[in-house]
Amino acid sequence: MNREEHQRRRLTRIPPQGLIVAVLALAGLASSFMFTLVVPIQSKLPELLDASREDTAWVVTSTLVAGAVITPISGRLGDMYGKRRILLVLAASLVAGSVIAALSPGIAGVIVGRALQGAFVGAVPLGISILRDVLHEDRVDSAIALISATLGVGGALGLPVSAFITERADWHAVFWVAGAIGAVVFILVLWIVPVSVLRTAGRFDYVGTAGLAIGLVGILLAISRGNEWGWTAPATLATGLGGALVLLLWGWYELRIPEPLLDLRVAARRPVLLTNIASVAMGFALFASNVAYPQILELPVEAGGFGLSLLAASLVVMPSGVVMMVLSPFSGRIARTVGPKLLLVLGAISLIVAYGFTLLFSSEVWQLLVANILVGMGIGFGYAAMPMLIMRSVPQSETGASNGLNALFRSLGTSSAAAVIGAVLATYAVEYEGVPVPTPQGFQISFVIGGVVAVVALVIALLIPRHRDPQERHPSLPE
Repeated sequence: MNREEHQRRRLTRIPPQGLIVAVLALAGLASSFMFTLVVPIQSKLPELLDASREDTAWVVTSTLVAGAVITPISGRLGDMYGKRRILLVLAASLVAGSVIAALSPGIAGVIVGRALQGAFVGAVPLGISILRDVLHEDRVDSAIALISATLGVGGALGLPVSAFITERADWHAVFWVAGAIGAVVFILVLWIVPVSVLRTAGRFDYVGTAGLAIGLVGILLAISRGNEWGWTAPATLATGLGGALVLLLWGWYELRIPEPLLDLRVAARRPVLLTNIASVAMGFALFASNVAYPQILELPVEAGGFGLSLLAASLVVMPSGVVMMVLSPFSGRIARTVGPKLLLVLGAISLIVAYGFTLLFSSEVWQLLVANILVGMGIGFGYAAMPMLIMRSVPQSETGASNGLNALFRSLGTSSAAAVIGAVLATYAVEYEGVPVPTPQGFQISFVIGGVVAVVALVIALLIPRHRDPQERHPSLPE
């Protein structure tokens, strides 16, 4: 058999659809796992890397910034050059970054490696877009719900895994494990996921890419480092306002070229715009819980916490991820029956109940377990609904870029939550054995903020139009 015949057979061979979904779900789990990878060693990084705490903060910041910048860009590249091909590039980036971080004795290599790991965040929106291309319409919603759930599941399940590894092995081991996961994902995607055949013609917008990257880096640096630099410090104001100005100029430019990186006219459609704004609120509500709950569980009993180890605290948080995974098939059925808007509404209501329950009952560990389960329900429903709402409102040629933009808005929500909740807990703190620790009042204010943002998500969800956009068509349907 010659090479051309082999390629033709490869293109016409369609693996079982369930297997494709499973591989893309594994990619999503690996993607979200990267955010909790270094949590168990974060406080020890200055000692491990022989660097200042300000410098080691970049080990986390670099992942956040790289993921936010790469996600919408990789979505556009997937639309143009093939989603599977770009997914493979991102998986290779994950492997390379993991190896670099694992072999690096100093901070520079670890930061570079973490940035390359962060690029793999683009795997989830790309996976969702692949599902729309290759699955039958009857299976798309349930599959999207599953892949979307991995955004929360990977973090919830990954935290106890990384805690277990770091407690029993050298800290470099977590990066070797991440590299092995990335290699498995690369092989499975190459073997199982079919080659993309739906492409968007045109030239890649390099100027728009640079403008978006510069603007996002400025905004995210101001948000993520504002607590440390000071919210009115020259560095914070320069990066934040400078990034905002660059994004305004970027938007002006994108509206005036024939082949933009992101079609802002599509993004401005009411269902898409409102869904993206809701994504910020949902991302904030999720990460507010990720910041506050583990801290109160790990805080010493004498300081008002529960005195759990990191591993024990992560096991209390973990059921939220399990709930997200279990709910994913039900999310798809609800969306097919009544539409994804109701799913988003239910998700916001569940988050409101979770924070309300925590404000009333937070004196026992089991009560925080219940609250985390409610958070899992809210994020499971909400994250499943958002890509469905997006894909019902954008043309087939824009699915990758539009899902990437939606993921970007979620990232803005999570990074904002980390900054805001971190600032609240740092402000309401007292000295305990020479170390500042959050007070009960700080946690209460954090839960109030999370609940208020969940209410905002509910209001926005109620404003999203119900109808399915007539421009959206599934590739398996006849024209």
